[in-house]
Amino acid sequence: QVQLVESGGGLVQAGGSLRLSCLASGDTFSSLNMGWFRQAPGKERVFAAQISWSGDSSYYEDSVKGRFTISRDNAKNTVYLQMNNLKPEDTAVYYCAAPKRAGLWNYEYWGQGTQVTVTS
Repeated sequence: QVQLVESGGGLVQAGGSLRLSCLASGDTFSSLNMGWFRQAPGKERVFAAQISWSGDSSYYEDSVKGRFTISRDNAKNTVYLQMNNLKPEDTAVYYCAAPKRAGLWNYEYWGQGTQVTVTS
C-alpha cells in the first residue's frame, strides 16, 4: 500500500505561483504513474495532471495546460505540481493519487489533500 502526503498549498493572489509536493511511502513509487486531481467547493473531484513512472510522458486537463507542470523525482519519492499564472477558478483542494500497481492509470490511493486558494 502506498501512503501519500501532499504539501505546498496556500493562499495566493491571481497571477501568482505555487508548487505542490507529494511524498509517497514505500519502494514502488518509481514504477508508478502518478496523478494530481482537484476538488473545488461544491464540485466533484476532477483530473488535473498525470505523469508516467519514468517522467517521460505527462498529460493535462485543458484548463491547466500551459500553466501547470507535473514532474517527479524518483530518488525522493516525490511528485510535484508547479502552478503558474493561477486564477481564482483554480481554488480547490488538490489531491495526489497513485494506482495500485505499475502500468495502471486508474488511481486507488489518495493523499489527504492540500488547499489552494487564489484571490482576485
